[in-house]
Amino acid sequence: MSRWRTLLILGRVSNLPTVWSNCLAGWWLGGGATVGKLPFVLAGATCLYLGGTFLNDAFDADFDRQHRRERPIPSGSISVETVRRWGLAWLVLGTLSLFRLGMEAGVLGLVLLLCILLYSAIHKLITFSPLLMGTCRLLVYIVAASAGTDGVTGRAVWCGFALAAYVQGLSFIARRENARGPLSYWPLALLGVPIFLACIMDAGVYREAGLALSAILALWSARSLHPVLGSVGAPIGRAVSGLLAGIVFVDLLAVADAPHPLCAVFLALFGLAVVAQRFIPAT
Repeated sequence: MSRWRTLLILGRVSNLPTVWSNCLAGWWLGGGATVGKLPFVLAGATCLYLGGTFLNDAFDADFDRQHRRERPIPSGSISVETVRRWGLAWLVLGTLSLFRLGMEAGVLGLVLLLCILLYSAIHKLITFSPLLMGTCRLLVYIVAASAGTDGVTGRAVWCGFALAAYVQGLSFIARRENARGPLSYWPLALLGVPIFLACIMDAGVYREAGLALSAILALWSARSLHPVLGSVGAPIGRAVSGLLAGIVFVDLLAVADAPHPLCAVFLALFGLAVVAQRFIPAT
């Protein structure tokens, strides 16, 4: 059980429901309908995500020995080399799964893989590495959309950019977890980009649903951030965990026109993310 828990922590599996919701949203924005391709999208994105989280810990081993000794590598639960091998294996499996969808999805998967590797290698070295993190989530949308009947639509790309902005915002906030001083407020503007885009794009019968989902996302974000705004030494990790779960609401906002059964799946994924965070740390 200890070994399994180590692997679950390395994979930050409590965030996997947000990856799956990314896949569902991107696939729907690409026209959906091709249900037979969806398992390969989900499998590919899952494996690429796990590969990224494993390699993230491998690259961060020295940093974690100084600042996060409870992480699996500095605690002695697993070696750096083993984590590195696991990470590379996940990346290969994920890319192969996406190539099963066709050349377009496979090539996009390779681009996503390169972004994951680059982020894992340099995210502690440059201030604006969250831009790469957001790009990775944008690419998940685009890969999933390529598996739909309409392919990579303009709507999928714009919604992907909104998701990327939200992820960049929470990533900039997360960088303060091991730093001193008060939280910067400017990343909050990035968190609001999905709501801003919905106000512009949603029209007709979708406007009411878009406004309701925007309110839900805003309230959840406010709830997550409330303990850390204006405070020094507040638990930023807990706020970031809440914002990570909120990714599902960003995805749901992007597909405000989805049928009720699909919306119920998104809500179930949100609940799963929140519950999973009680057992496996999201950050």
